[in-house]
Amino acid sequence: QVQLVESGGGLVQPGGSLRLACTMSGNTKAYYAIGWFRQAPGKEREGVSCAGSTDGSTYYADFVKGRFTISRDDAKNTVYLQMNSLKPEDTAVYYCAAEKTIVAGCWLTTHQDEYDYWGQGTQVTVSS
Repeated sequence: QVQLVESGGGLVQPGGSLRLACTMSGNTKAYYAIGWFRQAPGKEREGVSCAGSTDGSTYYADFVKGRFTISRDDAKNTVYLQMNSLKPEDTAVYYCAAEKTIVAGCWLTTHQDEYDYWGQGTQVTVSS
């Protein structure tokens, strides 16, 4: 079993930055692909970025490319999402998820049900 806790959300002005963290606990002695997802009020959950478990791969949704960066610190069992140049449309609850897998790559725009564990989410609000 794995527990995921997101942190780092908050209120930021347009153009500002935040760094989200997803910290894993429990059975961390396995390979996990990690995804970041978000859900805005009245909208479906969508993939933001993900990092493969073993191959170093990273993927980004088109609407965050060039602004967001995902990184993982396996020694700390933590995955980060650095968010720069934030826009009001980035306002959402951000969730991280983990899929236990040794397969290269990670799911982002489809197959969200492949993720085995989900965090509770952290609110990001971009507003002046």
